[in-house]
Amino acid sequence: MRYQQELFRSEPGETIMDSRKVPDDAGAPPSRRTSRELNDAGAPAEFSPEQEKQARRAVVSSYVGTSLEWYDFFLFGTTASIVFAPLFFGGDDPALQTIQSFLTFGVGFIGRPLGALVFGHFGDRLGRKGILVLTIVLMGVASTLIGVLPTFETAGIVAPILLTILRFVQGIAAGGEWGGATLMAVESAPAHKRGFYGAVVQLGSPTGTLLSTLIVAAVVALTGPQFLEWGWRIPYLVSIVLVGVGVWLRLRVNETIDYRAASGTAAAHEKVPFLRLLAEAPARLIVGICAYLMNNAGFFLLTTFMISYVTGTLELEATVILTSISWGAVAQLIVTTIIGKISDRFTPSRMLIIGYAVSVVTAFPIFWLVDTRQSLAISAAMFLALGLGSISYAALGTTLTQLFPVRLRYSGIALSANIAGIIAGFMPALAAWILTLTGGSSIGPALLLLTVALISLVGSIIARRMILADQRTGLPGGAPA
Repeated sequence: MRYQQELFRSEPGETIMDSRKVPDDAGAPPSRRTSRELNDAGAPAEFSPEQEKQARRAVVSSYVGTSLEWYDFFLFGTTASIVFAPLFFGGDDPALQTIQSFLTFGVGFIGRPLGALVFGHFGDRLGRKGILVLTIVLMGVASTLIGVLPTFETAGIVAPILLTILRFVQGIAAGGEWGGATLMAVESAPAHKRGFYGAVVQLGSPTGTLLSTLIVAAVVALTGPQFLEWGWRIPYLVSIVLVGVGVWLRLRVNETIDYRAASGTAAAHEKVPFLRLLAEAPARLIVGICAYLMNNAGFFLLTTFMISYVTGTLELEATVILTSISWGAVAQLIVTTIIGKISDRFTPSRMLIIGYAVSVVTAFPIFWLVDTRQSLAISAAMFLALGLGSISYAALGTTLTQLFPVRLRYSGIALSANIAGIIAGFMPALAAWILTLTGGSSIGPALLLLTVALISLVGSIIARRMILADQRTGLPGGAPA
């Protein structure tokens, strides 16, 4: 049959099939080598110094590039309610302006599945490296252009239209970023470090969050009342410089070990990887979407929506929540690094389940702390929410990588993340609407956060069962024998 068994790279700490065994068709030419060899064919048991250097270079470039991409993407969320709502949307109703701004924020998440589809297609067919250079350039150009847009006062309805288009372009770029960066790091790493390397890429999210919130807070402090006049443009214009750094780093890395090993086989050259994914592993795609949801939807509830909730409903200064989110991002950096190390010992999928269980338990206490209106309590809430939420986020990339075979992996994890992103993108708008229904009470948004966490908990449990089943059968990604 066309698709033979693929040698499964098991989770660190669990049973590993012996990659030194000679496959049945070991003497076959490259085009006939079975996909059983593909996952480990290019990954030697011990790395040479040059391979170690390339692995480190791959993970550093993935981390830095992802940080810069998420800086641009999260910057929009940070400024959505405090800048875009009053400057880009007409009318006299602040609540309506905020909802419109959040809807524009959500447009970026509509673009993400399109980016995942396009970049996943070419990433599976042509390789990871070139696609990652393209995504970071696309994101940087869109963000820089946002920094020079006219406002509603000067351009009327054209202003929000242009803002929406550029947000959509940001979404397309982000759709191809996370999956490719994760694969670049994990597929270049030694087997016993893949959990940690996958977690390092995840550090890009809190780094981007920290960078965007700190820069906005600094510009607010420096420009004062002129922040809404011109100061808000500075963080966006900085993007073009950051993009140059990211491109330079990504041009210096080699293609991943796993992809180079797979590229010489007929099974690796799917004409349309997305269609093959739907044919072979639709259940895994659904599980991947559910497993990713909390780390996307939950994050934007706890950041973008929370900024609006604290400044609007609770009527506190923006610096209170921005500072608190910054502390939360610091907690993310610490927890993600620790869990990355631990996951190589106790397996990423197990840590994913533990992390989501913690998110379920803390959903309501987070809002209770914020409702005290005390700066220290709000900082504790963000430290708790973003820090402990990183238990699952640290293990997510490596777990999803193990869920799909190499030849469909870019498409699989990119679509899992970005289809979940469609839902996530509209979470701040949904939470704002629920808040109006509950008369400004945090019960509604907290219940929404709890629901999202439960969905991801169930998805992570099913994902782990699939991965363990793959180890027993030797059929990763459910590939037919």
